[in-house]
Amino acid sequence: MRLWRTVVGKLWMTIILLVVVVLTILTFLLQQFFETYHVDQIEQDLSHTAEKISTIVKEHPSNNIGKEIALTLLDEHAKVIIAYENKQIFYLSDKQSHEGISYRTILDDKDLEKVFTSKKAIKKELIPRKTLSQSRYQHVIVTAVPVKMGNGKMGAVFVYQSLEVLKEMTQQTTKLILLAAGIAIILTTGFAFFLSTRIAGPLHKMREAAFEVANGHFDKKVPILTRDEIGELAMAFNTMGRQLTFNMNALKQEKEQLRSILSSMADGVVTFNRDGTILITNPPAEQFLQQWYHGQGKHENLSIPTDLSDLLQKVIDTEKEQNDQFEINGRYYVMIGSPLYDQSTVRGVVIVIRDMTEERKLNKLRDDFIANVSHELRTPIAMLQGYSEAIIDDIAATEAEKQEFAKIIYDETLRIGRLVNELLDLARMEAGHFSFHMDIVQINQFIVRVTNKFNGIAKDKGIQLSCFTTERSLAIEMDVDRIEQVLTNLIDNAIRHTSPNGFVKVIEEEREDGVAIHVQDNGSGIPPEDLPFVFERFYKADKARTRGKSGTGLGLAIAKNIVKAHKGKITVKSEIGQGTTFSFFLPKKQHFDEE
Repeated sequence: MRLWRTVVGKLWMTIILLVVVVLTILTFLLQQFFETYHVDQIEQDLSHTAEKISTIVKEHPSNNIGKEIALTLLDEHAKVIIAYENKQIFYLSDKQSHEGISYRTILDDKDLEKVFTSKKAIKKELIPRKTLSQSRYQHVIVTAVPVKMGNGKMGAVFVYQSLEVLKEMTQQTTKLILLAAGIAIILTTGFAFFLSTRIAGPLHKMREAAFEVANGHFDKKVPILTRDEIGELAMAFNTMGRQLTFNMNALKQEKEQLRSILSSMADGVVTFNRDGTILITNPPAEQFLQQWYHGQGKHENLSIPTDLSDLLQKVIDTEKEQNDQFEINGRYYVMIGSPLYDQSTVRGVVIVIRDMTEERKLNKLRDDFIANVSHELRTPIAMLQGYSEAIIDDIAATEAEKQEFAKIIYDETLRIGRLVNELLDLARMEAGHFSFHMDIVQINQFIVRVTNKFNGIAKDKGIQLSCFTTERSLAIEMDVDRIEQVLTNLIDNAIRHTSPNGFVKVIEEEREDGVAIHVQDNGSGIPPEDLPFVFERFYKADKARTRGKSGTGLGLAIAKNIVKAHKGKITVKSEIGQGTTFSFFLPKKQHFDEE
């Protein structure tokens, strides 16, 4: 780095330049002052000499004593002319020309007339014609004093001297001034450099600290070397560093909190710039965008969903909060867009994306539940009303008909009771308020016992019912009645949906961590679109809902909750025309070998 580009160089050069300018002006003024002073001194000396000579000449007008005395009074550079009123020379100290100036030039008619008329001394600076282009040192100083001679004549004493002597004095004065100026410049240079380094040293340290702060090292401190303005600047810099560190830590904490909040949100949050550039997203929003890109077969850097783009533009245009709903890949979303302001203008938009699929599904299940309950209760209630009215109106003529009507009313009452009890059991289990009575049971014996209950029904329908268990007895901790309810429901469903000459198999599969029980049939099967919903309440794959073949639609939902309460899992596999297999797994608590 060049010296004059630094603070030291600029301050140093400024001080030196200022001193040089001041000394130059001062030297010029001093030269003028001394020159004027010496000229005035020469004029005064010549005037005094002329007065003395005039006095002597006045006292000795006619002998050579006055001339000799006058000659002794003259300086080596001064000359004298004593002349009468008619320019007659009484005494001439140098008959030849003096410094190239003839004495005839000194005795100017105007000067003589002025001296003799006013009878006063005169002073003049004579500039010879041949020296007009030369310096002032070639000029001549002339003084004239009137004198009355002893013979009654009027005369004048002219004393003159060249300014050549002034040249030597001026040169000596100039040398002294220049010497003093040089010494002053040298001393000023040292002082300026010392002062500049004293100022620039702390500034260099602050510059290095500023670069460190710019690189993110906010704990950098500047040493405080003085107590002046630079020291106060260093203190302010250190205070600024501490405040920056505090503010950055606060911003970092707020950023981490915001990131944690966004990450923990179930809703997706996307922040856009005005041009549609994505600035911030959280995991649910990223998952939503990935699903959209995957569904559209696009790359992530191409575009954003059209619905998001339309909502973004709508918020920017209106500068108000907007909302919208849309469907992507079979899932329903609600978007809420809010503007982000930069002082008075909208700099971006934050959009909250909420997945409403589960809510819609729950609303649908609620509506279906109400519809199914109404449907399940409508038939038995209508039958109760109809047969009770028949009895009241004596439509039943015989006792046997009355008994038959009463039997139907009783059966429908039991049906309503079962429906209500199943709903209550299901509600208790889903709320976690249902109690289980756990016992250790030999699972193979349990399966054989439950399966044998259906041998008669299967035989009547011409269905082959078989049971396959392991030879080793496996002990499982479970609620016997509830698991029997699950297995009974599965076997009953399999028999009801299997055609004559079909088969139903109950298979035990021992696993390392428990036991799996499979109920397999070769019946009509379940359509693929119905498989995800078979464990929901009131859902029936048999859309005809024929009475006597379909139940309440709560059995599989209750079975799922019972197995789930045992920390197990229930699944289904089915193909149209190939049959269905329901499987549920129970974890193993203890293991006993048969003795």
